[in-house]
Amino acid sequence: MSMTSARNHISQYKQVDNYTGVHDANPHQLVAMLLDGALGKLAAVKGYMSHGEIVKKGETIGQAISIVGGLRASLDMEAGGEVATNLDDLYDYIERRLLEANLKNDVALVDEASKLLHEIKTAWDAIPVEARTVSKTAVAAAS
Repeated sequence: MSMTSARNHISQYKQVDNYTGVHDANPHQLVAMLLDGALGKLAAVKGYMSHGEIVKKGETIGQAISIVGGLRASLDMEAGGEVATNLDDLYDYIERRLLEANLKNDVALVDEASKLLHEIKTAWDAIPVEARTVSKTAVAAAS
């Protein structure tokens, strides 16, 4: 098996594994996976910045912004009340900081966005298991 063929097989396996993880996840787990994904993208962005890989940096920051946008779009503003409004504002701020980080090639702005997403993730993970399965509405309000 050639190296290229092995990479293709690994890539296909990862796609199936990711699909299975998403397909089997409950709403709480999906939000956690999105937060992890955004944080992973931002870690990669920092590496691309430090190595001067401008194209990969731009693509990856775009993917992170897209994930944050997905989190923002999933907010249930009616059921979530003030918490959802505050998260909407915070996600908007993170998206703007990431756009600025991309334009200025500023690692400090990426770090700021990562810190904010990490705080959201920590709070999300701290939700008691009983509250995670109460209802989809409750989970959507918190996302």
